[in-house]
Amino acid sequence: MAILKFRVYFEDDDSIYRDVAIRHTQTFFELHEAILRAYEFDNKHKATFFRSNDHWQRGREISLDHYEKDYKAPPLLMKDTSVGSEIRNPGQKFIYNYDFNKNWNFLVELISVTKEENPKLIYPATIRTEGIAPSQYGTKGLLGEKFADVEEKYDLTQGTEGFAEKDEEGEDMTFGDDGAGEDEEV
Repeated sequence: MAILKFRVYFEDDDSIYRDVAIRHTQTFFELHEAILRAYEFDNKHKATFFRSNDHWQRGREISLDHYEKDYKAPPLLMKDTSVGSEIRNPGQKFIYNYDFNKNWNFLVELISVTKEENPKLIYPATIRTEGIAPSQYGTKGLLGEKFADVEEKYDLTQGTEGFAEKDEEGEDMTFGDDGAGEDEEV
């Protein structure tokens, strides 16, 4: 059985990627779930793959569902389409679009095909992680509901932010225009 290894780049920064291994008989739905797990995203939004060429132009669509949009040809469905059936060349590329409102785009590239399965892995599996994944919902989403913004307050009305010095009686020691103190020779 062929094992396909894909590199899944975050579109905005190609130094952030995840390598995902999947059996050629597994579906795009399983690849979709593997990408979400690899990037620690939830599974609450619409998603679609597009078969692509070397210039990352969108081709045949493989969608999670039939969405309300104009199709030239109805998309293939992820649950019904095996990953291996859409491989046309050794460096096959796909564009994965998740959450149509936030428009998360990932570039998916086939980087190797092997016949050897790793008995320790449950496919599909994330086999390499590079870079810090973007936060799906921003900082508060990572830290949960109990996160509160902290605003630090400073009293900037007195002195010049801690640069004014006081003598023993509490009087401000002001510096002249030349920046020298009273005891210093000019």
